[in-house]
Amino acid sequence: MDFITLSQLNYLVSERINMAFPDTYWIMAETSDVRENKNGHCYFELIEKNERSNSLVARARAYIWNSAFQLLKPFFEQETGQSFTSGLKVLVKVAVDFHPLYGYGLNILDIDVTYTIGDMQRHRQEILKRLEEEGVLSLNKELEMPAFPQRIAVISSPTAAGYEDFMNHLKNNKQNFIFHPALFPAIMQGDNTEKTIISALNKIYAHQENFDIVVIIRGGGATSDLASFDTYSLATNCAQFPLPIITGIGHERDDTVLDYISHYRAKTPTAVADYLINTTENFYSALMVCQNKIIEETQYMLDEAKESIREIAGYLPVYANTVIEKQYFFKEQLKENIERAVKQYLVNKQQDLKSIESFCKLSSPDYLLERGYSITRKNGKILKSTDPLCEGDVIETILHRGKLISQIQTVKPAQR
Repeated sequence: MDFITLSQLNYLVSERINMAFPDTYWIMAETSDVRENKNGHCYFELIEKNERSNSLVARARAYIWNSAFQLLKPFFEQETGQSFTSGLKVLVKVAVDFHPLYGYGLNILDIDVTYTIGDMQRHRQEILKRLEEEGVLSLNKELEMPAFPQRIAVISSPTAAGYEDFMNHLKNNKQNFIFHPALFPAIMQGDNTEKTIISALNKIYAHQENFDIVVIIRGGGATSDLASFDTYSLATNCAQFPLPIITGIGHERDDTVLDYISHYRAKTPTAVADYLINTTENFYSALMVCQNKIIEETQYMLDEAKESIREIAGYLPVYANTVIEKQYFFKEQLKENIERAVKQYLVNKQQDLKSIESFCKLSSPDYLLERGYSITRKNGKILKSTDPLCEGDVIETILHRGKLISQIQTVKPAQR
């Protein structure tokens, strides 16, 4: 029986595959399990997923030799702002290979960065569209920026050069404006960026009444770290934050999702400090304009008042003499009126006294007795009716001249 070894078979397969696939191919796939060894070679897998079920439909071992990887990696990261890692949609130029020891694989010869950039942009647009559909995309931009933002909550790495630049620029401004920044530390690159920034936002939210704005800054760093700022969770937290958010993540060319939804985007941490200084300077300038306007208006009013005082001083003596003369005339007239009123008052009172005197005279018992009336009393009490009298009672009748003592024989009640 004839036989061959496994290695011989694999060499035969390798020859046939190389003969069958002599060309190179551009293929679309997703990177998975990307790793770089100590020799500078990059090994990973290319996979394809079902768009509906997200299940794997194809997988192939792939690699980029050191000589190619050291050129492709920096170019890819510079152009895309993204490190070459797992989970990327890529368009790569491959040569089909079958190694007797390692089996089937794809040798990556080139990468079309425009495809990956387009996919990243699509990812950003999907997040922005979702935020817009949820009605929160422009919420932070619609907040009113304080005219004088002094109390600043800063989210950054405390050891970042960008944070130090921001603080120095803010503190040493030429106008000597005073700001009150407070640092809320966060990791500004890598997998923990999203989690630590959201944690810092939550801490600021708990004391939001102590701050005017939030600043999120990082130094220049690698552009490959920008993907950390392109997440839905971070974007929706920032978009709905109740304080204006200013970003300065140190990247001149590309805008991240966080830049899109923030109230204001500056290029660098230093540019953020400039923005705050300029905002404050504009407010200060407006105050100075108001101050000068107030001074001018006040001076104008004082000048008018002085002119009025000079005019008054000119005719005041004449006016005073006129007033004195009128007052003297009024005084004399008032004196005459008082004397006349007093005389009339005395006349009226004399007439009143005469009337009272006449009334008192007509009401006097003597006057009534003189006219023929009499007063009857029993036991000293004046009688007004026969009710208290009985037969045999002794009564006293007072006349104008003299009195009568009588004894009651008969009592006739009054007719009612």
